[in-house]
Amino acid sequence: MSKPSPSRTPDMDTVAEAPPDSPLTTKEGWKHFVEHEPVPPRLLSAPERAALSGRDRRREDERRREYHADLPMVNTPTIRKVIATSRLLIQLNRNQISARRGVILSGASGTGKTTALTQLGRAHELAIRKRHPRDLTRLPVVYVTVPPAATPKMLAMEFARFFGLSFATRANVTDIVDAVCATAAHVHVDLVLVDELHNLNLATRTGAEASDQLKYFAERLPATFAYAGIDIESQGLFAGTRGRQIAGRFVVIPAAPFSHATDQDHDTWRALVGTLESMLRLHNHAPGSLTELSEYVFHRTGGMIGSLSQLIRGAAVLAIEDESERITEDLLALVPIDFAAEQSEKLTAPAKPGSRRRRAA
Repeated sequence: MSKPSPSRTPDMDTVAEAPPDSPLTTKEGWKHFVEHEPVPPRLLSAPERAALSGRDRRREDERRREYHADLPMVNTPTIRKVIATSRLLIQLNRNQISARRGVILSGASGTGKTTALTQLGRAHELAIRKRHPRDLTRLPVVYVTVPPAATPKMLAMEFARFFGLSFATRANVTDIVDAVCATAAHVHVDLVLVDELHNLNLATRTGAEASDQLKYFAERLPATFAYAGIDIESQGLFAGTRGRQIAGRFVVIPAAPFSHATDQDHDTWRALVGTLESMLRLHNHAPGSLTELSEYVFHRTGGMIGSLSQLIRGAAVLAIEDESERITEDLLALVPIDFAAEQSEKLTAPAKPGSRRRRAA
């Protein structure tokens, strides 16, 4: 296989930081994601804060708002399982010529599938960088999403777009795939992350052909493929001849809401809330007070990690804006949540006297 021509080979070292319009599905956006590590701001003492000018105080508050809006990721059991399973498969696939094994992360919306997938890619890339610190051209991870009603050419273009490859409108899918595979080999790709897999509809001719295109990439690229999608088992991906082949090559890891059925479930959820609480940088927040609200937080979010993240981050930002500097149940009640979490709260939350729901001062 020949390497792509210089005009088509992406420059992996020219972009130090992703421009604002670079999504995760480009090498620039992915590089920024891998290297981004939120740094907790130092929480000033009361005398230090009192000594600040109005302008400096507003700047300090803005830094803390930005930090809380982008709280560091919590290492959930699903993330740990995805990373451990995938790392093992990467090792096993290293010398495989074909029929490499992969991972499919499947579950309902809001259960943290994309987060687990991207955290897998981040962990793997950081490990590869540590192993090859001087290889500045290495790009071990590719992250793409399956577009709605994807055709084989649309899917191939998603891979090309990640690398920054451009083609004339008249370019056929074979030209695109060849250039993608040559570039991937050149930069030593060994993990391919494919999100929104549920957009592939194998019941249609176009969807089946796009699925075949994805399988062709898996055969051409010496890499481990990890997929994520909504309720993949019910989407028909494992039906028919194509489906049986997929089922025989992929480990399915379910992504589900956290449970609250047993004492162990309670402890796991409480520990998760406690981890998030330990990251807060609020002046008047008493340690442990948010963890004590873990049952309320569970019913408010339905155990969905995405809803939990939004709730805690939103409450922290509001606590800075209203100058209360602490998270209370009243403040949590002011944070808007997604419709699915609202419905879950109506079904599972215990009845409470109206007097307990007071607006935050």
